[in-house]
Amino acid sequence: MAKITYLAADGTQQVIEAENGSTVMENAVRNGVPGIEAECGGACACATCHVYVADEWRSVTGEPEPMESDMLDFAYDPRPGSRLSCQLQVSDELDGLVVTVPERQA
Repeated sequence: MAKITYLAADGTQQVIEAENGSTVMENAVRNGVPGIEAECGGACACATCHVYVADEWRSVTGEPEPMESDMLDFAYDPRPGSRLSCQLQVSDELDGLVVTVPERQA
């Protein structure tokens, strides 16, 4: 299990214990994290689970695959640390991960 911190645009935070093998998006939805809409259910077919990965975690999460990069073109205010949370699989390596939810989704 890994603890993931979700920061809202207003600065509030929610820390969730996430099961290995699940995704950052699935845990957000299960725990009612505001701002993660996940309209496609994790199929990497929308950009409504967009998050910003904290700089210190980008080397651990890696860069988006081409399909994810294409979907990030539709995200609201994409930045260098932008990722779709449905593409971030939870593992022990992500224990302590911090992601920020944009003020709105695309």
